[in-house]
Amino acid sequence: MSAVLQLQGVHTHIGGYHILHGVDLEVPEGQVTMLLGRNGAGKTTTLRTIMGLWPASRGTVSFRGEPIQGQPTPDIAHRGIAYVPESMGIFVDLTVAENMVLAARAAPRVEAIDKARLEWVFSLFPALKQFWLHPAGKLSGGQKQMLAVARAIIEPRALLLIDEPSKGLAPSIVRNLIAALRELKAQRSTILLVEQNLSVAVALGDRVAVMDDGRVIHAGEMAELAQDEALQQRLLGLSMGAHG
Repeated sequence: MSAVLQLQGVHTHIGGYHILHGVDLEVPEGQVTMLLGRNGAGKTTTLRTIMGLWPASRGTVSFRGEPIQGQPTPDIAHRGIAYVPESMGIFVDLTVAENMVLAARAAPRVEAIDKARLEWVFSLFPALKQFWLHPAGKLSGGQKQMLAVARAIIEPRALLLIDEPSKGLAPSIVRNLIAALRELKAQRSTILLVEQNLSVAVALGDRVAVMDDGRVIHAGEMAELAQDEALQQRLLGLSMGAHG
């Protein structure tokens, strides 16, 4: 299966800190690739480096076979790559509708958003329809996360980068989020998803890459990792048994 995204020997420095130490990573088309690792392993830095928010100091980031490292973030986004940061990045003073318009580049106003696409998004996240005209800052944490993901998918994207979508959310909200992401997966969306919750990773992932100390130390099938508790313990210091 062809790789939509490929990182080869990527190094990233932030100020005087050397964060990524030669990351090699492939994201196959039409699959969900989980990026796992302990806190501080370099997962968020990898996503931000892909988006050009933190420039790679060495190595190659290729999207559909073309190098994109060094390009401005807006140019990378225009290639069809959407990024949902851990901070969600929503505009709290704008309404849900206004947030969605900003993300729908082909729609200069709410009325111009593709109606079928919008109804599909509402089917995934019904709360957004309910609070359509409410300020985004008034939403709950789970609803804000739903809005962040909805903005990324209001237009078809070639690649979704999602950073820890389940972090800090109640189990019921996490289940709703998993259901929505499974719907995206069923549509053969290509997703690179950072996650700390191994149960969420197993529920969604086709492939997995595990990072430690700024490097990818394991890559393979998610099902293989899910079935091997000794490997989970060695790579992540945890196991499925500990997550119920």
